Amino acid sequence: QVQLMESGGGVVQVGGSLRLSCTVSGGTFINYAMGWFRRAPGMEREFVATVSNVGGSKHYHDSVRDRFTISRDDDKNTIYLQMDNLKPEDTAVYYCTAERGKVIPRFGGATWGQGTQVTVSS
Repeated sequence: QVQLMESGGGVVQVGGSLRLSCTVSGGTFINYAMGWFRRAPGMEREFVATVSNVGGSKHYHDSVRDRFTISRDDDKNTIYLQMDNLKPEDTAVYYCTAERGKVIPRFGGATWGQGTQVTVSS
């Protein structure tokens, strides 16, 4: 069973940037599709972005498509979420998720990290 460890959250002003990282251990990284989800206060957890295991096919929620970039570094067993032009509505706990295979299922993978808080202040 893989384990996921997120980092990089924090407090940032509107229009600022943050980069989240998620490092995978305990498995063969290239076998896993990876993704980011988030849960805002009082809301259900929602999909943000995913990247496939091979080939790097990427998908984004419409609300972040032109502002966030997901990437993976197979040498470092790590995925990233570069978040630019942050808005107050991006405030949430961000979770990394992994699923063995090519894609992340609609509601997330089989394995989750502990989450990292992102707060965008106006």
